[in-house]
Amino acid sequence: MGAGDTAQPARPAETARPDAGQAAVRPVLHGACRPAVSVIRNRADFLKAARARRQAVPGFLLQARRRRQEEPFSDIRVGFTCSRKVGNAVTRNRAKRRLRALAHAVLADEGRKGWDYVLVGRPQVTVARAWPDLIGDLRRALESVHAEREARP
Repeated sequence: MGAGDTAQPARPAETARPDAGQAAVRPVLHGACRPAVSVIRNRADFLKAARARRQAVPGFLLQARRRRQEEPFSDIRVGFTCSRKVGNAVTRNRAKRRLRALAHAVLADEGRKGWDYVLVGRPQVTVARAWPDLIGDLRRALESVHAEREARP
């Protein structure tokens, strides 16, 4: 190779990934597959969740809805939002990173298949709240959202 060549050397065969082209294997927890958690990106899905059940906890607001049978996804979906009330761009991004980590830690085990969840950051609290408190907040919010509702008269 000369000084002007920009070609990359070929990757040795022994360093090639053995799983290339194969489906990813989900981790197994207590003998059962954990449901996949995907991210909501469509605005219409955020709006549907906003009209459904909601539970306010000290660290954030949880919005949740059960998807209908005709909707395509059967696993858990989650979305994150932080308005400008939360703070500047740095603060909003930090709040969303914490909410993403929280969803990853809790929703795969305690969320329900066929549900959409949206975590909404709160000003000054989502960024400053202690991590164990945020985990407890999400667990309490999920219990409340999934509790059976009494019929309204």
